[in-house]
Amino acid sequence: MAKNLKVLVSGTGFAGQGHADAFRAVGVEVVGIVGRTESVVEEVAKNKGIPYFGTDWEKALKECQPDIVSIGTPGGAHYENITTAINYGCHVFCDKPLTDKGDSAIELRELAKNKGIKTAFASSFRYMPHVIHAKRLVSEEIIGEPVEAEFISHFNLERDIPFGWSHRKEDGGGRLNNNFTHMLSIATSVIGEKILSIIGEVRDDLGKAPIVDGVHNFKTRRDHIPKDLNDPSLKWGESNVEWSYTVLAKLESLMASKPVSVLFKHGGLNPRFNEDHIVFYGTKGAIYIKGHYGMGPLYLYNEIDKKWEELPLPQDIVDEQPNIEGDTERNWQFLIREFVKDIEGEPYSTYQTFKEGSLYQTLIDLIRKNDNWTDVRHLQ
Repeated sequence: MAKNLKVLVSGTGFAGQGHADAFRAVGVEVVGIVGRTESVVEEVAKNKGIPYFGTDWEKALKECQPDIVSIGTPGGAHYENITTAINYGCHVFCDKPLTDKGDSAIELRELAKNKGIKTAFASSFRYMPHVIHAKRLVSEEIIGEPVEAEFISHFNLERDIPFGWSHRKEDGGGRLNNNFTHMLSIATSVIGEKILSIIGEVRDDLGKAPIVDGVHNFKTRRDHIPKDLNDPSLKWGESNVEWSYTVLAKLESLMASKPVSVLFKHGGLNPRFNEDHIVFYGTKGAIYIKGHYGMGPLYLYNEIDKKWEELPLPQDIVDEQPNIEGDTERNWQFLIREFVKDIEGEPYSTYQTFKEGSLYQTLIDLIRKNDNWTDVRHLQ
């Protein structure tokens, strides 16, 4: 697989390094990596055994001549790098969000389409094995016609995580960009890809966060929380994104005669009492998956017996999963494997592209307007 294909990676944090590992796992040569800080990108390149490193994206494209670029930076930094890469003729693998707003995401979609470039959009938790199992059960009409679904999650994130890209709309931050994208992808994967209508409400529960130097990896940002939050010399940054959201959507399903109602409820800073979960309700039963991203196990409710039964994963679904620890890393590799097959002209499973990435960003813009309320004070 991946006969002489080369990839250039943008981003030195958790995503960039994870993308590099995933491309290598499917046989693509990682020829270079680019980051903002020279000392950091040099260290990552040496640790990963990547031959080329630098801070100039266009120079790296010229010198590395990649077939594919992998974008693992925060969303606000995507537009220019992707535009440049497409104009160089590179196929593009991009983590979510595609950009920081719908208009620019649509521009990238159209540019790639016009240039004949293949794209992949990594809202990739649709590849969780229990989600794939649920998709199969729904398609086999085990629960009858799907009528409703709910996605409930509470992350209890530390309020004092250092200020960074996740706190800023212009950098691609916010829970819609970094949680809802995965949830919507799971819902459309199982129920149906066509979104008919959507309404939502968002809330910034945070307000501010401490400014701390030296945070380069999203996964280790908790390690940099200041010990003394009352230190008068400590500087603070203002959040301008949502940390909680409630979204209602209607999806079209080939298995249902009516639109399927879907509730997405997420509290980024709120503690959970019971487990986060995903549920698909049908006219003849229901499917319940524990975990916010469908980690499992999966339970099936049979209306005849009025009981929930835990179902094991089918062996073929287990066998299809990449052999790697970590849900995020495994899902990246799953998607990259199919993306590379497509580039090479081999049979592949359908995957999300900039079509979905631009749609999701446009929907997020609509939800963030928060103008769906009806004032009823005059009725009281």
